[in-house]
Amino acid sequence: MGFFERLKEGLSKTRRNFTDRIEELVGLSVSIDEDFLEELEMILLTADVGVKTTEKLIEAVRQAAKKKEISGTQDVIPFLKKYLTEMLQDSGQRTRIGAKPTVILVVGVNGVGKTTTIGKLANYFTLFNYKVVLAAGDTFRAAASEQLQIWGERAGCDVIRHAEGADPAAVVFDAVKAAVARKADILFIDTAGRLHNKTNLMNELEKIHRIIKREIPEAPHETFLVLDATTGQNAISQAKVFMETANVTGVVLTKLDGTAKGGVVVAIKEELGLPVKWIGVGEGIMDFRPFEPDKFVEALFDSDK
Repeated sequence: MGFFERLKEGLSKTRRNFTDRIEELVGLSVSIDEDFLEELEMILLTADVGVKTTEKLIEAVRQAAKKKEISGTQDVIPFLKKYLTEMLQDSGQRTRIGAKPTVILVVGVNGVGKTTTIGKLANYFTLFNYKVVLAAGDTFRAAASEQLQIWGERAGCDVIRHAEGADPAAVVFDAVKAAVARKADILFIDTAGRLHNKTNLMNELEKIHRIIKREIPEAPHETFLVLDATTGQNAISQAKVFMETANVTGVVLTKLDGTAKGGVVVAIKEELGLPVKWIGVGEGIMDFRPFEPDKFVEALFDSDK
């Protein structure tokens, strides 16, 4: 099964909650009146597209109907596909790999799949012959560094780790030194994800930043925020906290295959101004790819009916 097919399969729950319901609404409606728009609004909100984004989409459909850009309900789905694809586009690079080493900080709360994400990113880049080093900076979660070590062995890259409970900044310091000495192309840094004390989180991330910048002034070159798609709008709340504490450059969205709330992809881009850069649609190492808006929207609306 190719990745597009896996993406389609992974989005099946969201499609049932989103696209199939829009198709049903279109089939049952005669015209784009206020009742139709109200029903469409409810569908978008249930798929966790978010209030702000939903209002924008509804207003766009209303204006397009008023200007006769769409003539009837049958034109709504093609209009939404085009509009969503444009909304999700990002002009920036997916991952800026240039400096040697390129330092990528990975943040997110515990349980979102952060360590697994780093392992899959490491695997992806080693397949393209990049030399990758991993830093096990989440020293508080039991077995986090062991988990990263296993991923490192799978991907064939070095893992810098200390004992459980060690100072994360010390791990990061050693990892940056090692990445420079070993002429690595990319250094991925795992971090702790405890949100219950925002002050501690902020202090920890600031300390890690200072250590990195002391060795490589322009780093970190990217800060990826890992979010769990199954949490829907809660993911947006998490993102806001991390955006206060870290210079987040993009989002990695995991577990899209386990949720009917895949509309959160649109909410992240529109409400937070953050591009979704990578997505996970399964447990497998190859079920993780760069996010491509056109393919995502195509898979979301392609129901094989």
